[in-house]
Amino acid sequence: MTLIDDAVERAKAEHIPRQAPAYFSAHDVHAYYGESYIVQGVSFNIHEGEILALLGRNGAGKTSTLRAIARVDDPEIRHGEIWLDHKPIHEMKAYQASGEGVALVPEDRRIIPGLTVEENLQLAQIAPPHGWSIERIYELFPRLGERKKQEGVTLSGGEQQMLAIGRALARDVKLLLLDEPYEGLAPVIVQEIERTLTEIKKLGMTTIIVEQNAVAALKLADRAVILDMGQVVFDGTAQEVLDNAELREEYLAI
Repeated sequence: MTLIDDAVERAKAEHIPRQAPAYFSAHDVHAYYGESYIVQGVSFNIHEGEILALLGRNGAGKTSTLRAIARVDDPEIRHGEIWLDHKPIHEMKAYQASGEGVALVPEDRRIIPGLTVEENLQLAQIAPPHGWSIERIYELFPRLGERKKQEGVTLSGGEQQMLAIGRALARDVKLLLLDEPYEGLAPVIVQEIERTLTEIKKLGMTTIIVEQNAVAALKLADRAVILDMGQVVFDGTAQEVLDNAELREEYLAI
């Protein structure tokens, strides 16, 4: 048996969520867009304070899995369960999941046109539960404080990413979902976002990160789940993926 076969077989054996109590659990989730069968029986657990890298090639089902968790953009869960802090997220609408602490930072950032940086942050705090104060967000992202009166959509790509993350933190976040946070950013800005995510990690915020820059995500993460064709093919530590070149080449092309 090759190293990759061993890793895949072990992942299959661990496909059922662990018996130990988990802060977050996705169990046998099957999700569709219309008749397109995208998420095909995904299961994994996250313990409180962990960062999980959700990886795979393009089309593997990573973003669809995030959207199913956040209950946004209407992926229909036809089977399976999603639990966060003992709450059944799979039974909720997007606004209800948000109220329970699920915060998605989408790849396209979705900054609201016509609103300043500060107004985008204030809008996130209109309804409780509130998270970080705007002043604390400016401490994490000084550049946003410098541009608080500027229209959000006129910021650079990196600044918009900071605003999208800050807007998520303005809510009471229990699970932070980051979809391609480094996408389209210059290397120097990627480093700045990496530093920010490292600071968030130090705070013990439970996080799932989807990122094509797999090595960067793995260096940040505690654990990794790899998807292929909408199914889990690996569930283990981030270091195991970094150490297994055969696994990376097969499923991540790196």
